[in-house]
Amino acid sequence: MKIVLLSDQYFPQRTSCAVQMRDLANELFQLGHEPIVITTSQDLDRVFAMEKIDGVKVLRIAVNKINNTSYFKRGLNEIFLPFKFIKGIKKSNLSIHNINAIIWYSPTIFFGPVVHFLKWSSKCPSYLILRDIFPEWTLDLGILKKNLIYYFFKIVAQYQYSVANVIGVQTYSNLSYLSNWSKKSNRKLEVLNNWISHVDEKKTKISLINTNLHERKLFVYVGNMGVAQRLEIFIELAESLKNNKDIGFIFVGRGSEFNNLKNSSIKKKLNNILFFDEINSDEIQNLLKMCHVGLIALDPRHKSHNIPGKFLTYLQAGLPVLARINPRTDLQNLIEKEKVGTVYTGNKVDDFRILAKKLIDNEDNLKAMSDRCRALCYKMFSTNNAANKIISSLSNFR
Repeated sequence: MKIVLLSDQYFPQRTSCAVQMRDLANELFQLGHEPIVITTSQDLDRVFAMEKIDGVKVLRIAVNKINNTSYFKRGLNEIFLPFKFIKGIKKSNLSIHNINAIIWYSPTIFFGPVVHFLKWSSKCPSYLILRDIFPEWTLDLGILKKNLIYYFFKIVAQYQYSVANVIGVQTYSNLSYLSNWSKKSNRKLEVLNNWISHVDEKKTKISLINTNLHERKLFVYVGNMGVAQRLEIFIELAESLKNNKDIGFIFVGRGSEFNNLKNSSIKKKLNNILFFDEINSDEIQNLLKMCHVGLIALDPRHKSHNIPGKFLTYLQAGLPVLARINPRTDLQNLIEKEKVGTVYTGNKVDDFRILAKKLIDNEDNLKAMSDRCRALCYKMFSTNNAANKIISSLSNFR
């Protein structure tokens, strides 16, 4: 099958979206399909550029700045993103009349017009990989109110759903958000687990030998540091454990809250925390070998369910997790059922400290959890499983 994959992020970017879509494209290629990735570039000096990465065609289309800019500019640039994509596709002379399927990743929610254009040209089915229930979660966190902006985003999201034949959500609890959508004919709603592929490991540039954290038991957070994560409680946790000279914290990544968190730790004079800029995905596994527990954070005000990509990264590395998340979620149920970590859903740092210390101090339990982490990753979150499920579902609409 000739399959177009739409994504606003792709390798060499290091986000969960970029890594997952690269892994999916590579897996589809290995399965004998012809994947064509269409993605963004914020650095191109021309409308488009075509390249091949590991045998996969990648069409990069010039767009205005989306990352590391204000919310207003990002929103405005994302609104124009689909029209830049359609223009770039046309100018690239990409053959779009013999496409067999379209797969796209959300967020962003603005690919609806692009999918509509491609479906009109090729008469093929489409699969939406839905990882965010947006804009609903912005209401949960108080970022948006039910005003014109919210309803605009709601209309855009609904349009995106309308051009999908299949929607794959992260967890079973998310199925209820789209129950009305799935009642119409020629539509299928299913759970599509996140996925992770094995990568060839490279030595990480991060070294702890000459730092305060050398030979300590380490909590590590890898990934985006934004408002949706509400990571401040981990700074408070580190402060509550500052007198424990055998425990340390590492934060690696990027995001709107990165500098705020770093400055907060400096202001509190915490010598048990280190911050590092994001690293290449093939360095992460070697970094995690230095650590003992992976940190996961989702603001407890979230009502939707989420399985963060970093959770899979920790599982693959055999790293038990300490998760501070919204209560009664599928992620909480999974962690507790599979016994791969500890979950806290409250706001009291003293209670959180007790759980964290109990987890990291029990070395025998950590070892048993580590084995279960790897087994769970292989069982539930392989890229091969995800690719085959997507192809199987799309085949029903051809």
